[in-house]
Amino acid sequence: MNLPTNKLSGARILVTNDDGISADGLVVLESIARSLSDDVWVVAPEQEQSGAGHSLSLHLPVRLRKIDARRFAVSGTPTDCVLMALQEVLPNHSGVKGKQKHKPFDLVLSGVNRGSNAGDDVTYSGTIAAAMEGALLGVPSVALSQVCEDRENPRWDVAKKYGAPLIRKLASVGWPTNTIININFPGCALSKVKGVTLCPQGKRRVGVALSERKDLKGRSYFWIGGDRDNTADRPGVDLDLLYRGHVAVTPLCLDLTDYKTMETLRKAVSD
Repeated sequence: MNLPTNKLSGARILVTNDDGISADGLVVLESIARSLSDDVWVVAPEQEQSGAGHSLSLHLPVRLRKIDARRFAVSGTPTDCVLMALQEVLPNHSGVKGKQKHKPFDLVLSGVNRGSNAGDDVTYSGTIAAAMEGALLGVPSVALSQVCEDRENPRWDVAKKYGAPLIRKLASVGWPTNTIININFPGCALSKVKGVTLCPQGKRRVGVALSERKDLKGRSYFWIGGDRDNTADRPGVDLDLLYRGHVAVTPLCLDLTDYKTMETLRKAVSD
């Protein structure tokens, strides 16, 4: 799946996220996309959908709100947004006529997420899921996330500096159809970034936090999430490098088959 850099200027780019249509990170990603091409479309959730994973709205109707000619909000999940963009927005709501109406998206960019999506996060993340849906529908897809030490006042300067040049480099090489590119930007000052590093997905030593509270009647309820231990399970993985100041780039394969284990089990299953 190749998208040479000399073609990015004419590429049709879909921008989406899981933080919602009003998110600051979406503004950052739009700016990155517009520095690559002038054919940029935004289809994002009406409300924040963090942690939605690769879920579809199967039991609720999905509504599409047109904000302007190339900007739309969707009442569903990030996966819904990508599906709607490809199968509904372009064919029926784009306002584009002639051959351009039928031109598909050349690239899906999802993010920039407020917070990292490294290690275990990739299985929960709506940001990753939107990129997955793009890849499943045959479009090269990239997920971008920014570590935020202060979630109320996130700094986007690392994503702004490294985003577009990195996408250009990746596009010049290309990647397989069943693979997405996951990019995480460190939360350190721009001057302290140690560069861009290709690395495998890691795992946190401690998983998702669970916090128990009491309501006014003394009954328990729980918040899932909150502060996390970002200590990686081993050196050299995305979590490890990201929190040491590297821009971490990880290709993620949508084929979840464990081929080594499959060979190990083959004889037992066939007997």
